[in-house]
Amino acid sequence: MAKRISVKGVVQGVGFRPFIYGLATRLNLHGWVCNTSGGVELLVQGQNSNVDHFIRSIRAEAPSLARFAEVTVFDEPANIEYSGFDIRHSTRIMGAYQPLVPDISICPDCERDLFNPKDRRYLYPFISCPNCGPRFTVIKDIPYDRANTTMADFPMCDRCHAEYRDPLNKRFHTQLITCPDCGPFVELRETHSLFPTSDPRISSIELHVSAILKARRLLREGYIVAIKGLGGFYLACDASNPYTVAGLRDRKGRTDQPFAVMAADVTAIASVCDIQKEEHLLLTSHEKPIVLLTRRKQTGSLTYKVSELVAPNLNTLGVMLPYTPLNHLLLNQTDPVLAREPVPPILVMTSGNFIEEPIATHNNDALERLSPLADAFLLHNRDIHIRLDDSIVRADHGDIICLQRSRGYAPYPIELPFEVKPTLALGGARKNTFCLARDYYAFLSQHIGDMEKTETHESFERGVQHFSYIFRIEPEIIARDLHTDYFTTEYARHAQLEVHSAAIQHHHAHIASCMADNSLSDRQLIGLSFDGHGYGTDGAIWGGELLLASYADFERFAHLEYLPLPDAEAALRSPWRIAVGYADALGVDIDHLPFLQNIDKQVVRIARQQTIKGLNTPVTSSVGCLFEAVASLLGIRNDVTYEGQAVAEMEVLSKAFISIAKSYPYAVDETESEIIIRLKELLSAMIGDVRANASVGMTGARFYKTVAEIAIDICKRARARTNLNEVALSGDAWQNQILLDLVREGLRQEEFIVYFHKHVPTNDGGLALGQAVVANFQTSNHATSGESEGNLLRS
Repeated sequence: MAKRISVKGVVQGVGFRPFIYGLATRLNLHGWVCNTSGGVELLVQGQNSNVDHFIRSIRAEAPSLARFAEVTVFDEPANIEYSGFDIRHSTRIMGAYQPLVPDISICPDCERDLFNPKDRRYLYPFISCPNCGPRFTVIKDIPYDRANTTMADFPMCDRCHAEYRDPLNKRFHTQLITCPDCGPFVELRETHSLFPTSDPRISSIELHVSAILKARRLLREGYIVAIKGLGGFYLACDASNPYTVAGLRDRKGRTDQPFAVMAADVTAIASVCDIQKEEHLLLTSHEKPIVLLTRRKQTGSLTYKVSELVAPNLNTLGVMLPYTPLNHLLLNQTDPVLAREPVPPILVMTSGNFIEEPIATHNNDALERLSPLADAFLLHNRDIHIRLDDSIVRADHGDIICLQRSRGYAPYPIELPFEVKPTLALGGARKNTFCLARDYYAFLSQHIGDMEKTETHESFERGVQHFSYIFRIEPEIIARDLHTDYFTTEYARHAQLEVHSAAIQHHHAHIASCMADNSLSDRQLIGLSFDGHGYGTDGAIWGGELLLASYADFERFAHLEYLPLPDAEAALRSPWRIAVGYADALGVDIDHLPFLQNIDKQVVRIARQQTIKGLNTPVTSSVGCLFEAVASLLGIRNDVTYEGQAVAEMEVLSKAFISIAKSYPYAVDETESEIIIRLKELLSAMIGDVRANASVGMTGARFYKTVAEIAIDICKRARARTNLNEVALSGDAWQNQILLDLVREGLRQEEFIVYFHKHVPTNDGGLALGQAVVANFQTSNHATSGESEGNLLRS
């Protein structure tokens, strides 16, 4: 009996061909297997029972990283008798594509070999096997073969080639197989801080293990080291050293925004953070993301301390475990060779860039751009083909909240419950990702960043080109945000593509993203889109919206009342301006409140005049802006150095009071056409508490309870009118765990079915997914009804 089998899905770069080879050999089957541009093709011959067993085992015993979209079995005429089983050379199929596997953290087998003095790859920082190692950051083309990766520059030595050809070797058909004799190597270059007159490109150099030992010593002694990782450079330093951390902040221009840290092991993490079971699983998963954990109080009993300057004024810490061999070599606490240079067990590991620039990926670029930031560079000579930041996640009652989707998750596709045309969606201006979609897949890019600098624009464009090429997508639809001044809008206008262009309203895209993330079919539901700001169809800034939304359309059912943002751009950096504008517009007395005491009276007077005259003062319904205003009114923070800072600090202070806090009053204007939430009563009552010197934490908790009550109230009003009982939550306000817990639980108690994001961020990092699916449904309607783009925009 002979069968030809076609396998599609994530089946390259996961050890699938070696698995097939081993399975066929074990069952005494003959034939072949090969990669193609569209998946894996194979043929097996042998006894009927063995062939049947083989077909069942493809899914049942496949490598854990494999993801199947389709396994198709065909009868094969027995025209050729095969004498054995072979892995054939890969073949290209014009126009065919396949999903790619993300970069995979080092596996336990390779970690054991890395620290085995008898292994020839002992302390070699590029060890890998079919089950681990870089993938997405080194792949230039499909099929996944060495020749199509950045490892093509390193021909295998005889010993590696023999292992590659040996079916009994764990590195059988490992495309990135390498060793100290034939592969990449690390080097350490010291820079200006150690040798003030030296040029980092010609300074003293250490190679191989000596380079790693020198880097460990420098980290221990309080220096800052730039380290080339999988997808770009890190800046690393001792997380316990406040002087070094302060120096890093000063050099990088990152005043308060929290740094991530990397710990040698879970024991080191447990010395500074509480770890719940689900958080432990995330930390040790093969994705190895940055996990937000609750910090333990810094007491004398702790075996190790992390400086408060790592995450100022926050009760959480972003922590990850080593995920590459080089990470392990830098942090290992037990190996006898590495122990010659002890290293702190927890290091700051922050992106190798200046604020708002993309991370450096190439050695020469890093040596030039990062030399003011680093005292030394730990480099290697394997090229990074695509830039990739770390993923950031948080455990959520057994689920995962993805705050930044990159390494370990991208470019795994989002599987759609409907077919889409070849589509490019460009995302937004903040936390940008783009999305390329075709058939039943949406390929959401890795985190690109805030689209403020030319370097980020270039990174965006290179990413779009790479995804378009690797997934063989020539867009027929290009989707963008409704805002006319975004870089993505200009990109869409100038794209050399004869495609349909669709401008998608920001908050509609958020709700559609949540629907697609939950694999929902097209239907209308209630969408609570709460965020900082997004361009509305009426030209105002939206952000506190209840939409009755499907993929193709939406109706704005309820929203917060419009209030002014005096000097809009400045208001986003200085929440006191929002507080003053809101109070004046509502007629709420804020004179002599503590938050105004340290602000220049003339500057306050100008802001109030802007509000009165409407000069550079757009109006907004934003929940995010309301939170910022309240944080300022409570005296938490008048100015911010990173997005969401004041609200994050308010969450820390409010958490302990949530269980006992009572909500403030608020008013609702309800007509047949819309519902508007009025805020004067709420702010007046809250300011009364401020004047009475009530606890900041309690006042913040009462505010949280009120916003949650508003959200639940308007959902109930929407259900009463429409009979809709499903609610989708999307927008960056839902990153706030207090608000998410209160609203989600409250809605469930009211017997609503609640959907939240599963695989993509609820913030603007998931926006492009929503844009892609909305554009497809709107384009379908456009084709049948003859609507113009202007109709689609509701402008």
